[in-house]
Amino acid sequence: MDRFDAMQAFARVVETGSFTKAAATLHMSKTTVTQLVQQLEARLRVRLLNRTTRKVNVTADGAAYYERVIRLLVDLDDAETSLSSASMTPRGRLRVDVPSPLARMLLIPALPGFFARYPEIQLNLGVSDRIVDIIGENVDCVVRGGEITDQSLVARHVGDLKLGIYAAPGYLQRFGTPEHPRELEEGRHNTVGFLWFRTGKSLPYAMQRGEERIEAHGRPQLTVDDGNAYLAAGLAGLGMLWLPEYMAKPHLASGELLPLFEDWHMAPMPMYLAFPPNRHVSAKVRVFIDWVMELMAEHAPVVR
Repeated sequence: MDRFDAMQAFARVVETGSFTKAAATLHMSKTTVTQLVQQLEARLRVRLLNRTTRKVNVTADGAAYYERVIRLLVDLDDAETSLSSASMTPRGRLRVDVPSPLARMLLIPALPGFFARYPEIQLNLGVSDRIVDIIGENVDCVVRGGEITDQSLVARHVGDLKLGIYAAPGYLQRFGTPEHPRELEEGRHNTVGFLWFRTGKSLPYAMQRGEERIEAHGRPQLTVDDGNAYLAAGLAGLGMLWLPEYMAKPHLASGELLPLFEDWHMAPMPMYLAFPPNRHVSAKVRVFIDWVMELMAEHAPVVR
């Protein structure tokens, strides 16, 4: 029995809660993972996991052993990456998930510079706004807008998106230019709705001008769950919409969008990069985090 493989298999079963998911993330068969854990239990002469047909539970001994195993695996990885050649040249496959507009407008255009700096990293980039099972799907990290409420993840604040409200000229010609944010939910005006996966709802438009505050929910005729589709709907004149500055900027320059309520202020949207706390942050993940922070500092720096 390879004790390292057995400890790694056991740790991944604990993290995923499933032999099947652990096998998939380790690129092993389920039979191999099962045998490795059984051999580990036989060697230690304790039961580490309680198995049922539906799920796997960690025993008290297993939980204590898991904490020690994680430290050992981290130390071993540190020992390997501490070698100058390994630490200077991050390598391997990196699995990341980011929102679609951020990928299209900021990350992907900047990737040639990232690959020039780290040519031995292969990036699998998921592009979505969905909730990602980071451990179960073997994703190294995700970038998301809004507060990260999942207490099982480590979240780093990497940027703040300035927000504004915009509309296409064609929309304003048909419906007129609103004078006050309350018109977002009154009268004949429409908004484009964005469905947040975490809540299943659209966020309200929270705005402030001096001492005056308003929270308008809008009146969407169309609601979408993808950032690129959301922008496309606004450009098509289907309603007013709130956008991060980086998404609106090229369309303001071209005249495809016009700003509204410029004397009102919207709180910026925080951007977070999240990853599992018990998984060692490898060199390839560290350099990607640093690169994302550099990129956001240029386009949407953290508001101090």
